[in-house]
Amino acid sequence: MKRLLPFLSVLLITALVAACGGEPPAKLNTGDVAPVFKTVRLDGTPVDFPAAFAGRPVVLRFWADWCKYCEPEMKLIDTVRQRHAGLEVLAVNAGQDKATVEAFMKKLGVGYPAAMDESSKIAKSYGVVGLPTTFLIDGRGMVRGKIIGEADEAMFEHHVQALLK
Repeated sequence: MKRLLPFLSVLLITALVAACGGEPPAKLNTGDVAPVFKTVRLDGTPVDFPAAFAGRPVVLRFWADWCKYCEPEMKLIDTVRQRHAGLEVLAVNAGQDKATVEAFMKKLGVGYPAAMDESSKIAKSYGVVGLPTTFLIDGRGMVRGKIIGEADEAMFEHHVQALLK
């Protein structure tokens, strides 16, 4: 029975997702090509990812204001970003409306933009199943790192250093 448990868990999750009419999230890992998406920043500026960031490394952060780890980590990401010229950060809000995103970003006061993903379609294309989730993407649009869940400044710094090599 112990050997069947992982198989049964996957089967149950697949059945539940299918019953809800959705597809399971993508399985995006280090070495994969980052999925292309189009959205808008909070200020209305269009984002064509990753084309708009060609040649520049990007930290792509998926978050929501209800995530208790997102606020402190988004501040840490900004601290690390400030130490590395040329590093881009794009905070993609998963599933919330513009007013909520605007209030949270104003409260944070970070120096990087937020992008909208009200339907969580972008998050799903990246395989995000929990928040926070962060992808480190090189200037060629390849995933070079992935952080799922809570992280500290040292972990972000380590991943950024690897991305910038």
